[in-house]
Amino acid sequence: MKELFVRTVSNYFTGYVKIKVEGFYIERFINMCISKKILLMNIEREKSTIMYANVGLADYRRLRQIAKKTKSKIKIQGKKGLPFTAHKYRKRKIFAILFCIVIATIIISSNYIWNIEITGNTSISTEEILRDLEESGLSIGLSKNDMDINAVINKIRLNRDDIAWIGITVKGTNAIVKIKEAEKAPEVLDENEYCDIVADKSGMITKINVQNGTATVKEGDIVETGDILVNGYIEGQYTGTRYVHSAATIEAKVWYTKKAREPLTQEVQVETGNTEKKYSIKFKKNQINLFKTLSKFEKYDTINESKKIMLFSNFYLPIEIIKTTNKEYVLQEKTFTEEELTEKLTEKIENELLQEIEDTNNIVNTNINTYSDNGYIEVEVTYEVLENIGIEQQINI
Repeated sequence: MKELFVRTVSNYFTGYVKIKVEGFYIERFINMCISKKILLMNIEREKSTIMYANVGLADYRRLRQIAKKTKSKIKIQGKKGLPFTAHKYRKRKIFAILFCIVIATIIISSNYIWNIEITGNTSISTEEILRDLEESGLSIGLSKNDMDINAVINKIRLNRDDIAWIGITVKGTNAIVKIKEAEKAPEVLDENEYCDIVADKSGMITKINVQNGTATVKEGDIVETGDILVNGYIEGQYTGTRYVHSAATIEAKVWYTKKAREPLTQEVQVETGNTEKKYSIKFKKNQINLFKTLSKFEKYDTINESKKIMLFSNFYLPIEIIKTTNKEYVLQEKTFTEEELTEKLTEKIENELLQEIEDTNNIVNTNINTYSDNGYIEVEVTYEVLENIGIEQQINI
């Protein structure tokens, strides 16, 4: 595949021709080309006796012998590639100068990083990683000669304990950064230190299993954040009070609650279907707007899309095309039914609550309460979730 790509690029710079091959032995013609390693590009068949293909100038000269053996006729349909383009515009000095400038720009640009691709992050935002990379020595526009990948990796790992592994590879003008996030473990005290176990969340105890220490709660008890669940000592009839490192598994029913209130009659956005598209060109940090700043719409939502220019895979240029789409809307008064507004508010609250719950599989019950008052609807949603609660808290003796 790599050899094919190299030969295709080489043919562009050395020139190639589009040929028409006509004869009764087209299949044999193709097989002989393959056996002699002659590259036929963009093959198109017309009927069973005619074929079109692109072939490099050097290979074209070798086709005469194959055509003679297969009793085929070859005709040149067109000439393409850099030599023919240069010959066509040889008298146009401005074009030649611009062409040279473009080629020089591409060659010079290949020595810099123009795109950074982040993969593997879930809880850490891409923007945050890009900011840390820049502070550590890897940024857009950095010369490859000035880049020390090992130094960047070491600084990131030193400054962040939420990244377990990071790797950086450079392909073309693209820096590919792969990370593996570290699982955040709760702070655990040394086993030789005395500690209590306290509630890190409010809830109702559903199960408690104490391995070491003295329980202060039982199943069915309601606890608040910070309450002591297991004391870090044991009372013995003969030994008296003996301090220990508490250990226990404590499960509780935790409540997550949110409410929202909105009027039945309210203004809502209704799209008119009218849109306007505007474009900008960004070179590094400089942006040129190809449009007037003001929109013709009075009210509108804006969607920005950006696309970096690349010649081929992993070869980006320092040019970015930004597409701005404005969607016009008008405000219209709408009166919801109680059922419609209740459904809307319930969906909104549930989406917010689900973002707070670590494991949604542990939800055991859902309570939804609705209140109607003077043209308003208020919805309260409560999730009951089974969770392990309790963290170690050192005892200062």
